[in-house]
Amino acid sequence: MTVTAEHELRALMARFFQAVSFEAGAAPDYAGIRELFTPHGLLINNSGERPEVSGVEAFIAARQARVDSGALTAFAEVEVGAVTEIFGNVAHRFSTYEKRATLDGVASQAAGMISTQFIRTPDGWTITVMAWDDVRAGLDLPERYRPATSEA
Repeated sequence: MTVTAEHELRALMARFFQAVSFEAGAAPDYAGIRELFTPHGLLINNSGERPEVSGVEAFIAARQARVDSGALTAFAEVEVGAVTEIFGNVAHRFSTYEKRATLDGVASQAAGMISTQFIRTPDGWTITVMAWDDVRAGLDLPERYRPATSEA
């Protein structure tokens, strides 16, 4: 793994987390997500009973609607650890995250893992698919992905 590729992938993830995060009284930069993904990129929330599969536009629209309605008033998500593997023009990053939100006036926090696939294009690295699941009863972070032992 080259230092440059690792740096670029880490930067892409940081930009994603910045785009979805916002404090109360501020607005998220959901539009910034578009430049991070391939045109047919997917975002998959697999922390419920059934996977929620969205293209980039649908992902942005659903979250923007929650913000616009006043239901979602704050959200913050950060990568606290990661394991990255690169082979030629493809890469995978398994990220450990922590998030907090205020939805319908109720504050919550969670942790989990995101599996992100990347491809290198002539313009640089881009995200193709991002799928995540949250920690819950019966599902904890594997030891090797816990922030204290992960490589960032």
